[in-house]
Amino acid sequence: METKINKEIRSTLEKFGEKYLIEDSVNKNKVIQDLDAYDNELLGEFIENETIKENFTININGNIVLQTNKLIELFEADEYWQDSYTKYSKKIGLTVNGKFIDESTDVVLDFPYKDTVLKASMSKEDTDKDDLRPDEPFLNEVIAKEEIDVLLDKKILVNAKKYDKNGANEVSEFSDDDNLIIKGNNLLALHTLKEKYAGKVKLIYIDPPYNTGNDSFNYNDKFNHASWLTFMKNRIEVAKEILSDEGSIWVTLDDVEVHYFKVLCDEIFGRECFINTIAWRHSDNSNNNALVFSEDYNFILVYSKKSGWRPNFINDPEKRKHFKNPDNDPKGPWFDGNPVNNPGLRKNLQFNITTPSGKIIKHPANGWRWSKETMKEKFETGELRFSNDETRVIRRTYLKDMAGLPPSTLWTNLENTGHTRKAKYELKKLFPDVPVTSLFSTPKPELLIKYILEIATSENDLIMDFFMGSATTQAVAHKMGRQYIGIEQMDYINSVSIPRLQKVIEGEQGGISNEVDWQSGGSFVYVELMEKNRGFLKSIKNAESQNELRKVLNFLIEEAEIDFRIDLGKVIETLHELSLDEQKRILIKIIDKNQLYYNYSEINDKNVRDLITENDYKFNKSFYKD
Repeated sequence: METKINKEIRSTLEKFGEKYLIEDSVNKNKVIQDLDAYDNELLGEFIENETIKENFTININGNIVLQTNKLIELFEADEYWQDSYTKYSKKIGLTVNGKFIDESTDVVLDFPYKDTVLKASMSKEDTDKDDLRPDEPFLNEVIAKEEIDVLLDKKILVNAKKYDKNGANEVSEFSDDDNLIIKGNNLLALHTLKEKYAGKVKLIYIDPPYNTGNDSFNYNDKFNHASWLTFMKNRIEVAKEILSDEGSIWVTLDDVEVHYFKVLCDEIFGRECFINTIAWRHSDNSNNNALVFSEDYNFILVYSKKSGWRPNFINDPEKRKHFKNPDNDPKGPWFDGNPVNNPGLRKNLQFNITTPSGKIIKHPANGWRWSKETMKEKFETGELRFSNDETRVIRRTYLKDMAGLPPSTLWTNLENTGHTRKAKYELKKLFPDVPVTSLFSTPKPELLIKYILEIATSENDLIMDFFMGSATTQAVAHKMGRQYIGIEQMDYINSVSIPRLQKVIEGEQGGISNEVDWQSGGSFVYVELMEKNRGFLKSIKNAESQNELRKVLNFLIEEAEIDFRIDLGKVIETLHELSLDEQKRILIKIIDKNQLYYNYSEINDKNVRDLITENDYKFNKSFYKD
């Protein structure tokens, strides 16, 4: 893989003549041996090279230290000079400290497959045909650092519009309290937002592809599972940076990947930040045609940015059914059964209690929940009382004293959290003429998102969903007075998602509108990542003849970024010998997938500036506060 680092390392080794080369191939064993022995000449030449120095050294108290361990790991990789860098070439799986789980008793998630950055467009982003789908770039963090920096740099935003009760209008300024919708690849959009919104988002809810084979993650790779994990890892890592310290992330999945994903999130957030797994009943009727089990639940994994996160307590009628008043207590409905023991070991709370008849009740193992004085007061008020046989202390909790109850992890009440069929009905009602059910086979109901927002947010908090789909999260956030960000790269953003939010502004009365007394109003800003090579991919796919494709090729040669590994001259010479579909496949392959959008750093380049309207130019300056 001829990256810049690759070239600089090779050019440095070539200075030693045949010492590190065997018939023009690198003698990796010799290089590793000398790195391990801290060979002065070799280390000196590496440090003198600015690219190697930037990527493989650290500064300790003014001293430059070469990280030979990173260089050794790089050279130990099989097929290092090839396109398929692999940390472990012969095994793929779970490891701990570099050893596979069949060699160790401890288990953690590692990523031995190829690399750690997968751009991964969603299915059908670039083409509808599997045989014309472009290869996605796998980029290793060490070998391809510069390529990753370019890929994840902030992007130029174009077609900026503000939607309000008057419709859509061009906008040249952006306010930090504006709602924001972005069209484009969500990994690149997240990195575009990372600096601006770091530490500001209270809640992230996502409903990503489940990797079932029937969803939108159709990455054509025999390591599909590893690809999916890499795909999610890249996005969750940057999502964590965007979350506020009080924030939480909620991820809906089924059982295909949920357990692997939990291990991944334990690695990213820390196990101490795992809140819980919620079982949500997504179906209102079981599947009688199921061959094994009828799968009626999805799982929602909840993680916090920092440990110590607490939910909002909720007023759920289902959780209040056990409060009754059979003895006409003047304080109203009550419930006996809450604990009186201390959850932690407290020596000062370990005392025995004498009952009115003189019996002794021994303290629980860890002690009572309160001090002797406090318990005396609670006996006087009636909150604490003795059982009839005076062998137990009973705690009475009154409904009137409950500001709310902790939410359950079992969401089976369809009236509270809805179900998939209800969500389909909501979309059908909003778009009677659009076949939305074919686009969204498992949409989420507004009730589900409402319930999550009630638990995890307050009014005016900032919400994000970077797998926006039909914009359910944004619609509910809008109606509930939350600020929101949505990201979606599929073209249905303009046929379903944006029109849905326009209907919300107009006051549509579907979903949760009646429950939250939604009327109308509000606004949001819509922008797109400025397409670069992705526009050429569309043109190639849409070409209907070889003459039309030849025009695309001529324009592509002049303007597009071509994959550096491609012999363009040979492609041009032989292209006419192929069928139309084969020509498309070849042209898709030669385009650099690392250059699908223009970076903001290019906005003042003349050839780029000419492509941007004055309005969009001002919007970018306002958005990035430049």
